[in-house]
Amino acid sequence: MSEAHENLSETHVIGPRNRLWAVRAGIDERRRFLAGAPVCPALAGYHIAHLGVQSAAAPYRIVRTHQSGTFFLACFAGEGRVWVDGRWQRIGTDTGCLLLPHMLNAFHAVPGKAWEFCWVRYQEAPHQQPIVPATSPRMARFGAQSLRHAILGLHHECAHESAPDQIDRWLDLIQGYVSRFVRPWQTNSRLAQLWEEVAAKLSEPWSLERLGRFAHVSGEHLRRLCHRELGRSPMHHVTFLRMRRAAELLATTHLKIEIIASEVGYQNPFVFSTSFKRWTGWRPSEYPGRRSHRREGTAKSVRAI
Repeated sequence: MSEAHENLSETHVIGPRNRLWAVRAGIDERRRFLAGAPVCPALAGYHIAHLGVQSAAAPYRIVRTHQSGTFFLACFAGEGRVWVDGRWQRIGTDTGCLLLPHMLNAFHAVPGKAWEFCWVRYQEAPHQQPIVPATSPRMARFGAQSLRHAILGLHHECAHESAPDQIDRWLDLIQGYVSRFVRPWQTNSRLAQLWEEVAAKLSEPWSLERLGRFAHVSGEHLRRLCHRELGRSPMHHVTFLRMRRAAELLATTHLKIEIIASEVGYQNPFVFSTSFKRWTGWRPSEYPGRRSHRREGTAKSVRAI
């Protein structure tokens, strides 16, 4: 087993120096670390499965190989590491990170350094668009203290008073803070239309020049726009969209890997497999949740599924 694969296997390590203030949507939440958290049914109205504030230190480490819902994490003190765009990246004080469904979700504390953060975990139904309308994972500056105080306020209300009107006010604040983090990326309608077009036609041979023509800008100007709004190059974002769609197809269909590769724009399955592992830590055939191959022989079209 390669080091990347081993490090990114399903993991939940808490460690002894961990403090947690969490709220869950229902009593059927099976994660052990949430067992004592107060229940708040109103979370379901915001499509939130759970949220909380965490104080952690090494060996704290979480890896979710097939995250089914959008995950927002914001650091308000210390630093940790988050897996974004196929690599570990530092997340420090007043930094937020949004991770989208159907992609690897992994983060850990750094030995010798404290890490304090808060999170909101959304729960989308299968094939549902993300609740937080972002097209890209992203790390960016974010005043995390406001979100921290709102989550702690909700935790206190749910644990002691449970007044519905106060709970709704705390939830409105929490949703507003997460939406504020996403909002700057939604200002350029040309880019939004471009990525909708690409996501609908991932099998086509996209190039920087073709992307620029669709957005009615030069390739260099598109590159600057994407770095400013998405934190990555246009072609890097095309790869992200392809990997996200491939992960979804691997987990929800019986299609052969060669067919999935072609559907997301790779004529060579080996190249697809190498790229997929670089982004997720898994080869397509090993991807968690990969359905049985018994029905792969059916001539089902991806768009009919």
